[in-house]
Amino acid sequence: MRGKKILVVDDDIHISGLVKATFTAEGAEVFLAADGAEGLRQFYTHRPDLVIIDLMMPELDGWEASQRMLDMAEVPIIMLTSLQDDDSVVRGLEHGAIDYVTKPFSPRVLAARARTALRQAAPAKPTNTGIHRDGYLTIDLHGSRVLVEETPVKLTKTEYKLLSYLFQNAGRPLSFQQILEHVWGWEYQDSIEYVHVYVSRLRQKLEKDPKNPRYLLTEYGIGYRFEK
Repeated sequence: MRGKKILVVDDDIHISGLVKATFTAEGAEVFLAADGAEGLRQFYTHRPDLVIIDLMMPELDGWEASQRMLDMAEVPIIMLTSLQDDDSVVRGLEHGAIDYVTKPFSPRVLAARARTALRQAAPAKPTNTGIHRDGYLTIDLHGSRVLVEETPVKLTKTEYKLLSYLFQNAGRPLSFQQILEHVWGWEYQDSIEYVHVYVSRLRQKLEKDPKNPRYLLTEYGIGYRFEK
């Protein structure tokens, strides 16, 4: 993590201080902001490699601040919050967060999650040069391109990584645990909701009828399968 720039947005000075100490010890350069508005100013100024942001803050909350950051640049965001209900987790992921960590937290676990988030943000390197083209959907792993009816589709790095893994194993049912390990990392073995959220996002972008998918199929009780 040495040399990476990390922005921490939290109105609790004890939490932000702990997070700063954790990542400074890892060799990162850490910037602090006490609210969403200041977080946006710091984001614009420093263009961090990773953002760790609280959700419940006065004036501009973490939901809105995160969305505005993602409008400026594609950056991995970890939401750090006391909200532990499933709806909040799903909402966070659907708003573009790469991870969701609840308070109280272990600094070591947060650091591990951050390393994983930074790895996910690195450019994807496909392991094969396969191309799928059927007149509607085109997937070109070698060229890192996805098109629907010849129109390029914008995917996040995590969405592309998930699609690549499913595509490389076309026709083979992949378990939630396999998908989590290969796309997110071993630390996420219990985070099945991540897979549901991202498959749903891919269906919205790639399927003619997301409610009746043709490519991204559910394997009930197992996981998902890509079907050519």
